[in-house]
Amino acid sequence: MTRHIAIAVSAGLLLGLSACSQQPPAEPEITIAQGQAEAAEQRLTASEGGQIVLRAINAHGGLEAWYSAPTSSYTWEYSNEAMGAQFKTRVMVDNQTRRAYHEFVTLGPHGTSEPYDGRFAWDGQNAWIIPADTPKVNPRFWALTGYYFEQIPFVLADPGISYEVLPDEELEGKPYDMVRASFGDGVGDSPGDTYTLYVDKETDMVAAIRYTVTYGRPAGGDPARPSRETQLRYDDYTTVDGLTVAKHFVGYNFADGAVVDFKNEAWCDEISFTQPFDESRLAMPEDARLQPPPGE
Repeated sequence: MTRHIAIAVSAGLLLGLSACSQQPPAEPEITIAQGQAEAAEQRLTASEGGQIVLRAINAHGGLEAWYSAPTSSYTWEYSNEAMGAQFKTRVMVDNQTRRAYHEFVTLGPHGTSEPYDGRFAWDGQNAWIIPADTPKVNPRFWALTGYYFEQIPFVLADPGISYEVLPDEELEGKPYDMVRASFGDGVGDSPGDTYTLYVDKETDMVAAIRYTVTYGRPAGGDPARPSRETQLRYDDYTTVDGLTVAKHFVGYNFADGAVVDFKNEAWCDEISFTQPFDESRLAMPEDARLQPPPGE
């Protein structure tokens, strides 16, 4: 009898093991990055303009690679003769919260910048800069301006953005797909800003953008001071941590559908999307200058 029980138990175990082996494999867990990528893809595919932006994002590395990147860090150098300034900072941005801190490398008049000991930061609500008398650089404006230029097209997958397909335009004799991205009311200090992408019809890469700056302007715009467009051409692409971004930018004043003259230039280097974010760098020193929102 004991032998029969043992055989029955053995048979039961075999049947159980056989049943387990026939169960479908467990579904892989969806990571946070995958979930964010799927949500962004749904937003982008909902409109024809969004689909063009998605094409560009895929060509530059894809949504999942972007949402897997915890930070964006690089050096950013900006030169503008009309502004009378040239500066270079080491930038660190949290890609999820868009908090940022910068450490100056150089600062000075256009073409003659020199080493400079200073820094500024944006903690999501407040922006500050030290030394308090640092000229030309508004920390609230510059905390993320270079970041948006550098991280296009990825940042254009954010919620609250509308996309409009525009007629093809030529750049140096080559036609490009055109799409304008605009921000909803209440999105940041410059909700009236727009970014118009020149997307290569063959490679889907972004060759240039046109942008408007509405920072400090009244809501709805000022008819006496219409927003001007700048055409910013992208150059010297590199792929870092699976994301393809530009290292050189040349800007031109743009009016009546054509380039007017040279405006500004920027360079990006020492790029990484994996460096840790140092929360302590957001703390405002006692002798720093707090930058109020525009209009205050």
